[in-house]
Amino acid sequence: MDDHLLGWLTTLDEDRLARVLANRPDAIAAPWPRRLNTLAERLIDNLAVMEVMRGLPLPPLELLQACLVIGDRATEDELARFLGVPTCEVRPWLEHVYDHALAWPGPDGRIHLADAVARWWTAPCGLGDSLASFLEAWTLNVEELRRVSRRLGLSTQGGKRQLIGRICATLSDSDQLGALLADAPDGTLGLLDDFAWDGPVRSVNGERFTVEGTAEKWAADRGLLFRTRWDIAEMPREVALALRGPDYHPPFTPEPPDVATVRVDTAAAEHEMCLAAPHVVDRAAALLENTDKTPLPLLKNGGVGVREVRRVARETGSTEAETRLLLEVCAVARLIALDETAGGLVPTERFDAWRLEDAPARLRVLLSAWWRMERSSLRRQDGRYPTVLGDDAAGETVARIRWAVLGALAGLPEGAAFATLPELVQAVHWRAPLLDRELLAACCPAVLEEGRLLGLVSGESATSLGRALAHLGAVAGAEQDEQVPEVEHDPALIEHSTKALAGAQRTALFGPDLTAVVTGPPSAELASLLDRAADRESKGAASVWRFSPASVRRALDAGHGAESLLADLARAGTLPQALTYLIRDVARRHGEVTVTTVACIIQGSDPGLLAEIAAHRRLSKLGLRQLAPTVLASSQPAERTLAALREAGYAPVPVDDTGEITIRREPPGGKLILLPGGQVAELDTTPFALAEPPPDPREHARRLMHARDPERQPGQTWAVIGRLASRLPTAQQSLLGFVVDRGVRAMITLTDGITATISHGELRRNVLDAWCEEAGDYLEFPLAEISSVTSAY
Repeated sequence: MDDHLLGWLTTLDEDRLARVLANRPDAIAAPWPRRLNTLAERLIDNLAVMEVMRGLPLPPLELLQACLVIGDRATEDELARFLGVPTCEVRPWLEHVYDHALAWPGPDGRIHLADAVARWWTAPCGLGDSLASFLEAWTLNVEELRRVSRRLGLSTQGGKRQLIGRICATLSDSDQLGALLADAPDGTLGLLDDFAWDGPVRSVNGERFTVEGTAEKWAADRGLLFRTRWDIAEMPREVALALRGPDYHPPFTPEPPDVATVRVDTAAAEHEMCLAAPHVVDRAAALLENTDKTPLPLLKNGGVGVREVRRVARETGSTEAETRLLLEVCAVARLIALDETAGGLVPTERFDAWRLEDAPARLRVLLSAWWRMERSSLRRQDGRYPTVLGDDAAGETVARIRWAVLGALAGLPEGAAFATLPELVQAVHWRAPLLDRELLAACCPAVLEEGRLLGLVSGESATSLGRALAHLGAVAGAEQDEQVPEVEHDPALIEHSTKALAGAQRTALFGPDLTAVVTGPPSAELASLLDRAADRESKGAASVWRFSPASVRRALDAGHGAESLLADLARAGTLPQALTYLIRDVARRHGEVTVTTVACIIQGSDPGLLAEIAAHRRLSKLGLRQLAPTVLASSQPAERTLAALREAGYAPVPVDDTGEITIRREPPGGKLILLPGGQVAELDTTPFALAEPPPDPREHARRLMHARDPERQPGQTWAVIGRLASRLPTAQQSLLGFVVDRGVRAMITLTDGITATISHGELRRNVLDAWCEEAGDYLEFPLAEISSVTSAY
């Protein structure tokens, strides 16, 4: 734990502390900290700090790099002087850094950085380690330091510390270094400039560091370069800064870049959103119903082949781009899964729940899945689309690019759009400078195209639905998340998804030529109804369906009755007499021929044996019926029928369709989730559970401000537990002590039989106050009533 950070946290008021916690929800995730010292430990966690840095725009990162260069002398004024800007320009972005607890001011005004910040940059501002670190850590004894001092024309008196101080002062001064370089061999200035501006580490010819008169040896003898390996040399930070000169200032861009924009018609953009949103919900339902009828096979090396994608697109009336995108979105949303028995992707039980939701809820499920999807469906590589549901090495970076691109679009004023794609890339780079710029440029067109299909983007501007989603990058969740992401329940997204679908048509014009015309985007419910009873002939500004005896028969086969189908259609519009006659005529002839399901057939050469089997009381559960003297029909599958016959004492064998005896391996059960990137996981068939609400920063700030110090004094853990937890053996008392001192997880059982999984405990009088995972809160457990403690790992 950093004492400087803890000291700063104790000086914050409730508003400022709540602001820090709002920017660092990782620090107050369950089990939330009860003390400022515990909070400080979480805030400086290396992985958490690096994760926060990945989401920062360019100015804070430039400030952090400058602080690393300045070192312990960093203050607001010194930072502004080094950057060459007024302090008033530095202060707002420095406050932004403080609010993320990546740095904090000390009582003397000096800026302290989290340790993990230095791990992000090996060479901040293109500068290496300090000269003192080279002189102290390098294999230089006092005599060698004196030789360096003599070459620099410095006094050789004093100990190692005095020698290092004089050398550093000389080489850090631009004027003194310039005077020194006046006597350098030819080529020295060019060599050092290469290290100063394009270093600090460069490949060198090691032999030249051993030959007198060379620029390399001259520079190394005077501490301007240090050869870390035979062919690698590095320039200290102070030397590089002195060579760059007193007028050098590292880049600082507190304002986003000026980018060219064009005006767009906001009303037209919103109209496009209202067309795209119902269409994507409709196409997703059509795709899922298609896979329900025909499982989507996978390639041997994973993913869905181009031929299958085009087949699904053709059968559902979608474009190839829509099909590619929706296949991957539905996989992330867990609406389709790999069923090995079926031989491909099929809808899951979650699809059954999804299609019963209203259209805005269905849209939000798709948007949430796209928002956290770690793959770009429509990004072309070498002129080709990647394999659907295949592997993508970029992974999580693709999702971050998506957040940054939509965020940049939403950052423009309403009615404005980026003039060109490079302008957009430039703006996104300022918002997320740590993203790979080459990958960003490659993904931007795909993100825009996907956004247009989903109703989030119109041209190069964000729609109101896209703006609502753009603010949810911090709560997007990971692709592997099982719980419902917070995105689906965001109030603003709920409002705008409802608005996007409000213009969907819920009525149709039924013609005497047995057609139904929907002028505008049909609602998902209307499209589903018409798809069940008619064949879609066209889509676009107006969609057309045509009824036929085959299409009506399809609806009746799916369970509709004639009158219920007529009633459903009548709610969508006035039905012509020709359509009513067609439906009733098809219904009258529907069922003239019946088909009985037979799960398997039992055959035998002895009619008496088969009669005995048919009359066997223990085999009544098979629902056996005699079709012929030597043929029985069973209502149970072949596997169950075989098992029941064998259990009853018979010796049946399975045969294939050709009559050959076969031994089949039992097919594996269960379904697998196939995610983009080739990831496979077991499908959890339990309903989606709503994720825990995010921590309330102000509530936690108030708790931390009023938290009392623990009553236990250091070193008393074992004594208190040994005296009060007398039911426990010594080993279990030790484990309970680790719950208090190290925050480990353990399972405890009380005398009344209640069990709890606990961690992060504190001792209070005669009770253990610990985090209970089952309750999701801190609870008190009397030490005297704890009867057993076991490890929870």
